[in-house]
Amino acid sequence: MNPFDGSGSPRCEDAERRDGSRCPWARFSCWLECVCVVTFDLELGQAIELVYPQDVKLTEKEKTSICYLSFPDSYSGCLGDTQFSFRLRQSVGRRAARTREDVYNRDAPVTLQTEASHFFGFVYFRQVKDVSVKRGYFQKSLVLVSRLPYTHLFHSLLQLVAPEFFEKLEPCLETVCHEIDQWPSPVPGMTLNLPVMGVVLQVRIPSKSDKPGGSPVRAVALQELLPAPTLLPTIHELDLFKCFQPVLVHLQMLWELMLLGEPLVVMAPSPTVSSETVLALISAISPLKFCCDFRPYFTIHDSEFREYTTRTQAPPNVVLGVTNPFFIKTFQSWPHVLRIGEIKMAGDLPKQVKVKKPSKLKTLDTKPGVFTSFRSFLHKDKILIKRILKGIQRKRPSEVQSAIIRRHLLELTQSFIIPLERYMASLMPLQRSVTAWKTPPQVRPFSQDEFMSTLEHTGPQLTSMLKGDWMGLYRKFFRSPNFDGWFRQRHKEMTQKLESIHLEVICDSDLLGWTKEKSEVEIVDLILKLREKLVKARRQQLQVRDDVVEKLDDFIHSIIQSLPEDLQTVLNTQ
Repeated sequence: MNPFDGSGSPRCEDAERRDGSRCPWARFSCWLECVCVVTFDLELGQAIELVYPQDVKLTEKEKTSICYLSFPDSYSGCLGDTQFSFRLRQSVGRRAARTREDVYNRDAPVTLQTEASHFFGFVYFRQVKDVSVKRGYFQKSLVLVSRLPYTHLFHSLLQLVAPEFFEKLEPCLETVCHEIDQWPSPVPGMTLNLPVMGVVLQVRIPSKSDKPGGSPVRAVALQELLPAPTLLPTIHELDLFKCFQPVLVHLQMLWELMLLGEPLVVMAPSPTVSSETVLALISAISPLKFCCDFRPYFTIHDSEFREYTTRTQAPPNVVLGVTNPFFIKTFQSWPHVLRIGEIKMAGDLPKQVKVKKPSKLKTLDTKPGVFTSFRSFLHKDKILIKRILKGIQRKRPSEVQSAIIRRHLLELTQSFIIPLERYMASLMPLQRSVTAWKTPPQVRPFSQDEFMSTLEHTGPQLTSMLKGDWMGLYRKFFRSPNFDGWFRQRHKEMTQKLESIHLEVICDSDLLGWTKEKSEVEIVDLILKLREKLVKARRQQLQVRDDVVEKLDDFIHSIIQSLPEDLQTVLNTQ
């Protein structure tokens, strides 16, 4: 069996076979790639004890990465139960996203689309004293591997499953995997009930059409369920108040660093703090997609360690979360390093880390701080800090504080991106310029100078009170991977929209009348071009009127019937 067949396992692309039966593990693979159990072997070190489903094919490189990323390093001293996340690069050769994932990605927000070239890992690690074990400690991790960035959902699932698994081991895991294989597929916009281990988790899968920063999820009684469902208000959002506590006064600067895709290392005392901080940082520019690489937890054993730590070239556009003190020396040449201590949810605002010059990052006992020479383009938002401080004084719940921070960051990102969206929309050709008998017009080129000239009247000042060098921020943003990713996505959407309009215009035109005055060569050429457009429309999941594809298929069929038999035979066999 080819280890790279499909998604790495011999599963069907669609949950249903043509005969109506369901492929094994098809629904499971909508949610998870696999579940791994990683243990500590005295001779081998970290080793994969079990992979489920058993037909999943992971390469040796992927297995090694999962092993190292599933255990906190020895400096963290994590006793008891620890949860954290990681992200690893898939081996070269895996097939790109399948049709089902293309449909999901079409309707999902860009920040929640499936990863084509990376896996997410969600870890529940247990380390407890055990005299029956040679080392004196029981050390094991249960890891969910997925292409979906559903951080909150998968960590909530681990909290249910892992404690039971550590007691009952493999039979428990097999039962859970079979339960997940009964779950409905994650469809954007749908509220789903997900039964597991006697509990029903109720979740809503966000959709691209959702209003950003909309109301929290409310329980939906799809049917009378016993037991009553446990509502998860989000599948992916983090507790931003907790994550950003030591850096609240620097939130503005950190948002700019993320927006510009600057190289950043987060040095934390544990994989939990490391991964939560990195994921919180990249979510700060939502609904804009963070298009650079990011590793919530990164170790010296990572296959990209040399690539990311070489000093022969400038640091790559990546956000790394690390816990090993060795990295202090390794990353001394990096332009931005955030060193934080253990996060404690106390009654007062924790001590805020200070901004220091990168040259101060030298010794192993370096105190927490933001080590950077970066100068923010925008002024600090003092109103936000006052609101958060007032909330602390009034003992406002953490989820409310998080909502205030999330709303602030959303409004900041929207103020920045709306002028770009408005200008991009102006590059779209008018609908009346699309005609049936010509290739659809192209989107006009993006001119940075032309865009900058629009800012005086339609810039961020219309929606944001923040003062500062917005123009300088845009100029630097144009050189970042985040602009490139945003532009490519918007250009692709606009080009597909033009293709959809073109198909609808062709459908509404008098095709039969056109063919009456044309030669057989011209008619065959039209048939071949229409077929090509329909294949492209189906492959790209173009959103056109329901009747368009069917009507054009019927037209092609009827035109072929009117041609001589020899041509009919040729065209019908293509």
